[in-house]
Amino acid sequence: MRHRVKGRKLGRTSSHRKATLIALATSLLKHKRIKTTLAKAKETRGFVEKIITKARKGDLHSQKQVIDVIKDKEVVKELFNDIIPKVGDRPGGYTRVIKLGNRFGDAASMAVIELVDYNDIITAKAEEKKEEKEIKAKEKKKKEKEAKEQEVMEEAQIIEESSAEKK
Repeated sequence: MRHRVKGRKLGRTSSHRKATLIALATSLLKHKRIKTTLAKAKETRGFVEKIITKARKGDLHSQKQVIDVIKDKEVVKELFNDIIPKVGDRPGGYTRVIKLGNRFGDAASMAVIELVDYNDIITAKAEEKKEEKEIKAKEKKKKEKEAKEQEVMEEAQIIEESSAEKK
């Protein structure tokens, strides 16, 4: 029985599991949003939230503790310079797990884990793409309209020429 047993083994040895969580945490802090399995997302959530809570202190000791876990210096800089000021006074709950459904190959349940305060950046990117699509659609309609007008003009010229020939 698994009563009061915390955490998921994720089908890995303890060292492999630790490395997987560190890699997922680094990717999440770097990209602000990652797609993974539901179990990994739920495990990563607690792992990342502990790192962010340590980083919120902002002193040298907490920086060294975070660097011990996250080896990528650029991600650590981004965490302390960008993410922590944006998190502000939020009392935990820095991440969000969104279920996506099952993966086709093996039917594993998939999820997206994202930093809560960075959802507006992703929304803004999606908005830009939507605007670009609308602009392209308008240009395409305009070209089609011009092509139709050109076609009508050519037909009118042909009709005029044929009527002139009959006379």
